[in-house]
Amino acid sequence: MLDEVTILAVDDDSMSLQMLEVLLSELECRLLKAENGQAALDLLAIEPNIDVILLDLGMPVMDGYETIKRLKQSSGWRDIPVIVVTAGTHEVNRTLALGANDFIAKPYNPEELRLRVMNHVRSKKLSDLAKDMNTILETEVVKKTAALQKALVLSREAEYEISLRLGRASEFRDQETGMHTRRISELSKHLSNLAGLSDAECETIRFASTLHDVGKIGIPDRILLKPGKLDETEFNIMKMHTTIGGKILSDADSYPVIDAGRIIAMQHHEKWDGSGYPAGIRGEEIHVFARIVSIVDVFDALSSERPYKKAFPLEKTISIMEDGRGVFFDPALLELFLTNIKNFVEIRDLLKDEAEEQTDFSDIGKLT
Repeated sequence: MLDEVTILAVDDDSMSLQMLEVLLSELECRLLKAENGQAALDLLAIEPNIDVILLDLGMPVMDGYETIKRLKQSSGWRDIPVIVVTAGTHEVNRTLALGANDFIAKPYNPEELRLRVMNHVRSKKLSDLAKDMNTILETEVVKKTAALQKALVLSREAEYEISLRLGRASEFRDQETGMHTRRISELSKHLSNLAGLSDAECETIRFASTLHDVGKIGIPDRILLKPGKLDETEFNIMKMHTTIGGKILSDADSYPVIDAGRIIAMQHHEKWDGSGYPAGIRGEEIHVFARIVSIVDVFDALSSERPYKKAFPLEKTISIMEDGRGVFFDPALLELFLTNIKNFVEIRDLLKDEAEEQTDFSDIGKLT
C-alpha cells in the first residue's frame, strides 16, 4: 500500500528544498517542490495524488497560513496531511487551528522527519482505502442486495483493521507496549458489557478504544519520549494529543468505529468533576465510551510495567483509583469496575507483556 508515495515540499528557500530531497531520498518516494503556496496549489491541480505536504510558513506570494486555509477548505485536498516545518513553536496553535496535521521544528532530526512523514503517509493511505471501499459499497447497493450484505461485513472488518493499525501507529512512537492496545480493547469491551451497553456498542468500543492515543503521532519526540517530568509548556503541548487525535479521526460520520474513536480520543482525559482537558466538560457530558476508556486506561497504566516504572501492586492500584472516584472517574462505572476487579485482572494477565508475572489473587476479596 505504501508504493508510489508522493510528497510535496513547499518552501521559498531552495537550499531547504534540496536538504529535504536528500533527507527523504532514503524513503524512495517521489518528491515534488514548490517555492510558495500558490505554486503548490497550482501543482496540486495537476498532481492530485499527493500523500503528504511539508509546508514552510514564511513565503512570498502566498504564505503557509493562507495555504493551509485553502487546502482545508477544498474537498479534494483537505484530507492531505500537512506537516508544518517551522523555526519555533509559537506558530503551533495557529497552524493546528487552521487544520495542520503536524509540525516539526527546524533544525529537524533527519530520522524524526522520515518517521513523521511515513506515519502520515500510512494514515493517508488507510484513509484513501476506506474511501475507496465506501465507493465500492455504494456501487454494490445498486447491483444486488445479497452482494451488499457481504460487502457491508467486509467494510466493517476493514474499519476494525484500520482502527487497530491506527492505534498501533501511535504506539510506534510512544513507549507503550504492543499489548497495551489489545488490553485496552478487551478491558473496555468488558466494562461496557457490565454497564449494560448493547452488543453493537460493546463491539464498537472494543475497536474504537484502540484509537484513544492516536493524536500522539503529532507530539514531538523530545516531549513524548522525555524520561523526566514535563514542564508547563511541554505538558500543554502534550495535552494537544487529544485535539490532534480528534482532527485525525474527524469527518468519519459514515464509519461508526472511527467516529467513536474520535470521541474517545478527544474526551478520554476529561474528568468527572470537570477539571480535565481539552474542553473541561463534566459528568455525563462526557461520552460513556470515554468514561469507560478513562478507567481501564488508568488501570492498565498503573498495573503494568513500563520502561520508566515498575507495575504497582494491585492493592495500590485500587487505592489510587478509589481516590479518583467522583473526581477523575464516573462513580457508578468505577464501582462496577472494582466490584468485578478479578475479571479485569484476568483479562490483563491473559494479554500480559512478556516477562510480566501473573497476579496473585489470594487477597482479592480483601481489596474489593
